[in-house]
This record gives sequence, structure tokens and C-alpha cells, in this order.
Amino acid sequence: MNTRSNTMKTVFKITSIVVLFFIAFFWIAGKVGWTRGWLFAALLAIGQGASAIYIWKRDPALLKRRGEMGEGVKTWDKILLGLFGLTYSAILVLAALDERYGWSEMSGWLWLTGVMMYLFFVVVLTWAMAVNTHFEKFVRIQEDRGHRVIETGPYGIIRHPGYLATIVGFVLATPLLLGSWWSFIPAFLAVFCLVVRTALEDRVLHKELAGYKEYAHRVRYRLLIGVW
Repeated sequence: MNTRSNTMKTVFKITSIVVLFFIAFFWIAGKVGWTRGWLFAALLAIGQGASAIYIWKRDPALLKRRGEMGEGVKTWDKILLGLFGLTYSAILVLAALDERYGWSEMSGWLWLTGVMMYLFFVVVLTWAMAVNTHFEKFVRIQEDRGHRVIETGPYGIIRHPGYLATIVGFVLATPLLLGSWWSFIPAFLAVFCLVVRTALEDRVLHKELAGYKEYAHRVRYRLLIGVW
């Protein structure tokens, strides 16, 4: 019961931060009546909310841990996550400025493409968290929790499905959902941060997690089948 209470506190804290951010988001756009902005906020709320509720019922402790930093987090991971946060925030800021000053236009069918990409993100990320109780926010070997290799669900297809989902359905979908060509500039920088993080995390798992080398032989690709 205490775990669920702490989880709800974490969710409330995150929700409050998101609400404050979106207030600033619409302020930068210079208007409240920004349709794409509201649809984007609604998609995030519905998708992330549904995912959080499902994981909360299945593994409430995981949501709590994702809001914390356990022992043994790699220094480089803190740096990369900080850079990712900055580049993703830049996507939103640039898209809001684009809306305010009308720098670019994007057709409606690309918005629908963005919706499909975002749904891919929600489904794959939730699937990955549902089968992997070690799906924490920061990179570390969870010796305090009996860290082991997960091979079920999407992990039987690629080694880092969470990163693939985030790159395709969260980072690259955002410029499409907000209708801003200019915001692809920070989006590609954010993708670069995640690709580097994937490579470094994979290296750590090879060196420090028992059974990972054998798993990597069975599931060959990190992000894209047939590519890498």
C-alpha cells in the first residue's frame, strides 16, 4: 500500500511539472487557441496516462523507481539525459516559436503520420516496461534488485525497444504533431543523444550483466533489424 502511495506521489509530481511546462509552451506560442498544440497535449496526456495506469496496476514499484535515481548510475548517463532533455525541450520551444511567427507550414496528413508514430511509441514502450521490471530511467546494473537479462516481449526482437520507440514515436513524431519543419533540427540532435546512449548502455550490459553476451548473440540488433 505504501508503494502505491509513493507511486501516486511521483505521478502527481511529474504531472505538475508537465502542466507548468505546457503553460509556458502556449505562452511562447503567443496564443491559447493553438489547435495542434492542444491536440499534442491531449495525445501526451491520454497516451502517457494510459501507459502509467497499466504499469501502475501491473508493477507499481517500477513507476516509483523511474522517478528516482538508484545507486551506481553512470556519470555519462546523467550528462546524456540532461542533453536529451535540453534538445527535446528545444523541439517544443522552436515549434511554439514557429507557430507564433509562421516560419513553416505542414500538411494535415503528416499530423496523422505523427499520431500513428506516437501510438507506436506508447504501445512498444508500455510493452517493454510490462515485461521488464528493470526498466528504470537511468543506466545502472541493479545489483540491489537481482538484475537479469530480459528476453521476452519486444526484447526477443531487438535489444533496446524502449529507445527505438522513443526515437520514432516520441522524438521524431513531435515535429509532425506540432507542424514545424524547423523543430526537426533539435529533434535530430535528440536522436543522436539516444543513439549514443544506446551504444554506451549496450557496452555496459555486455561488460557487467551476466548472460548479456549470450543474449546479444541470440538477438543481434540493438535498434534496427538488419542495420544496427
